[in-house]
Amino acid sequence: MNIGQTSLVVFISKLLAAVLGFVATVYFARVLGAEIYGIFALVIALTAWLRMGGRAGIDSGIKKRISEGEEQGQYLTAGVVMASVLLLIVVLFILLMSNYIEAYVSGFEDHSTVSVIWYIIAIVILYIMYLLVNHTLKGEGLVHIAGVLRAVEVILVSLFQVALVALGYSIVGMLVGYAAGVVFVAVIGGYFITVRPRIPARRHFRSIYDYAKYAWLGALKSRSFNDVDILVLGFFVSQALVGVYAVAWSLSKFLDMFSTAVTQAVFPEISKVSAQRSKEEAVSLIEDSLAYTGLFSIPGLVGGVILDERLMRIYDGEFVRGTEVLWLLILSILFYGYLKQSLNALNALNRPDLAFKANLVFIGSNIVLNIFLIWQYGWIGAAVASAVSSLTGLLLAYGLLKKTVPVTLPAGEISRQAFAAIFMGVIVWSLLMYIESTDVLQNNFVIVIGLVSVGGVVYFSVLLSISRDFRKTVERNTPFDIPYLQ
Repeated sequence: MNIGQTSLVVFISKLLAAVLGFVATVYFARVLGAEIYGIFALVIALTAWLRMGGRAGIDSGIKKRISEGEEQGQYLTAGVVMASVLLLIVVLFILLMSNYIEAYVSGFEDHSTVSVIWYIIAIVILYIMYLLVNHTLKGEGLVHIAGVLRAVEVILVSLFQVALVALGYSIVGMLVGYAAGVVFVAVIGGYFITVRPRIPARRHFRSIYDYAKYAWLGALKSRSFNDVDILVLGFFVSQALVGVYAVAWSLSKFLDMFSTAVTQAVFPEISKVSAQRSKEEAVSLIEDSLAYTGLFSIPGLVGGVILDERLMRIYDGEFVRGTEVLWLLILSILFYGYLKQSLNALNALNRPDLAFKANLVFIGSNIVLNIFLIWQYGWIGAAVASAVSSLTGLLLAYGLLKKTVPVTLPAGEISRQAFAAIFMGVIVWSLLMYIESTDVLQNNFVIVIGLVSVGGVVYFSVLLSISRDFRKTVERNTPFDIPYLQ
C-alpha cells in the first residue's frame, strides 16, 4: 500500500468516525446542554495534559526506533517499562493534587457520588495503554491499521456514550463510555502488533530516551494546541461558555483529519528513506505532504466563514454565539496543519532537536497568549491566541526544515486549492442568499448539508480541472480508472 492509499484509508476511517462523532456531539449538546458539556470538556482536557507525564515522548521514541527496522522487540520492551514508571508517578501526582483538581472541576459532584479523581486516573491509564499500542503499529508501518483504530475508537466511544447518556447517566455516562471505548480499541490494536517483546539492554533505554527528550515537546505541542485554551477558559468564564467553545473547536477539528492522515502516512516512509538512504531522497515526500495539507482545511475556512451561524445552530440555540470564534479556530487549524507537517518531517529526519525548538516557541507563545488574551478579551482572545501561535510556530518550523533539507514550498498547488475554494465560496454564498431570500428551504440541517455537498462537488471539480498534479495523485491512488482524469 503506497503513501497516498494509506493516507486515503486513514482519512476515510477518520471521516466516518468524525461523522458519528459529530452526530454524537449534537446529541450531547441538545440533551445535556452547554454547562454539562463544558464540565466534560474540562475533565477530558485535564486527563489529556496529565497523561503527557506518562508519555513524555516515550511513545514517539518507540515509533521512531521500531520504524528503523532493527531490534524492534528490545525497543518495545524498553519503551513500555519507561512509560509504566512515568505513569506511576503521574497517578501519585493526581492523588496528591486531588483537592485542587476537584475544586477546578466544580459542579461535577452534583452528578456523581464518586470523585472526579478516580475517573481521571482510569482514563489516563487506559489512554496511555492505547497510545503505546497505536504508536507501535505506526512504527511497524501499519499506519492504515492505526488510522482505522483511531476511527474505531471514536465510533466505540460515541456509541457507549450515547447509550449511557440515553439511560440517564449524564456526564458519568460520557466519562465511562469514553474509558470503555479506549479499552476495546487498545485490545483490538494489540492483536495486530507483530513485534514481540525482547529483553532490552541499557543502550535501548538510552536510545529511546535520546529521542524522547526532544520528542515529548511534540506531544506537548498537540496538547497545547488542543487544550490550553479550554483549560485557561475554565478559570475565566462560565462552564456553559466553555461548552460552547468546545463544540466550536470540535467542529473546527473536523477539518484537520486529512492533514493528520497525511502526517501519519508519511512519517515511517520519510524515516526509512532518510535512515537507509539519504535525507535528500526524502524531500519529495515532504513536499507532497505539504502540498495536500490544506486540501480540506482551505475550503473549510471559506465555507466556515459563510455558513458559521447555520453550522452552530445545528447544535442548538445556545451554541449560536460560537460563531464569534468559529472562523478563527478554523484558521488556526489551517496554520497548525502546515506546522504539524513541518515538525513531522523534522522528527522523521531524526532531527527532534530542531522540532524541539519550534515546539518550544509554539507552546510558549500559545500559553502566554492564551492567558493574556483570555484575561483581556475572553474567549475571542483564546481563538486569536491559537491562530497567532500556530502561525508563529509554522514560520519557525518551516525555516528550520529548509535548513535541514532543500525543501521547496509547493506554492502553486496551494494557490490552486485556494482559487478552487474561493470559487466554491462564491457559489455557496449565492445559493445561501437565494435560499434565505425566497424561503425555498427552511430546515437548517437540510440547508447546511445541501450547501456543504454542493460546495464539495464544486471545489473538487474545479481543482481537478486546474491542477494536473492533483489529477495524477487521484489517478495514482485509486484502484480503478476514473474517466476524464488523463
